[in-house]
Amino acid sequence: MKPLPRSFYEQPVVTLARACIGKLLVHRTAEGIAGGRIVEAEAYRGPEDLAAHSRRGLRTARTEVMYGPPGHAYVYLLYGTSWAFNFVCGPVDEPHAVLVRAIEPLLGIELMAQRRGMEATDRALTNGPGKLCAALAVDKGAYGADLCGRGSALFLAACDAPTGPIGRSARIHIDYAGDWVDKPWRFFEKRNRFLSTGPRE
Repeated sequence: MKPLPRSFYEQPVVTLARACIGKLLVHRTAEGIAGGRIVEAEAYRGPEDLAAHSRRGLRTARTEVMYGPPGHAYVYLLYGTSWAFNFVCGPVDEPHAVLVRAIEPLLGIELMAQRRGMEATDRALTNGPGKLCAALAVDKGAYGADLCGRGSALFLAACDAPTGPIGRSARIHIDYAGDWVDKPWRFFEKRNRFLSTGPRE
């Protein structure tokens, strides 16, 4: 498996949120390799996007990586209990990122099940941002990781498995974002059993 080139992450964030559906998200650790096919993702286009952590140009220690070059990991604590994986995209100083919401397990499934304490066939294994990070052992240590380097432990790669029809909807759990709530910036593989929630068609 070869990491996708940085040019992949230079695309506009909404275009990229759709383009990443069907790509592999892989994490190599001392325990082994684990990964899955991305089946759900959301675009966040700060600073004008009031749903983005970089809204109104907010620049903090947490959001700093989003202002850097594309193709790096933005990992943050979700609801104070679990981690969420995003990848930075677009030009430097334009803080855009794509949140990966769900993956279909393909690599190291037993390892992921062990980490999650559940059966390998359980759809709850990776059907949410925090769940997939727990299954892949992605945490704050991955913050800022370069996803494009030759020796990258965390990366996106091409996948030979076919991708089904792709759906589109409003993003999930962003009721605080005013008019931005209705932006159709969530993309997903229709009817995939590992989708997190919300529209599946």
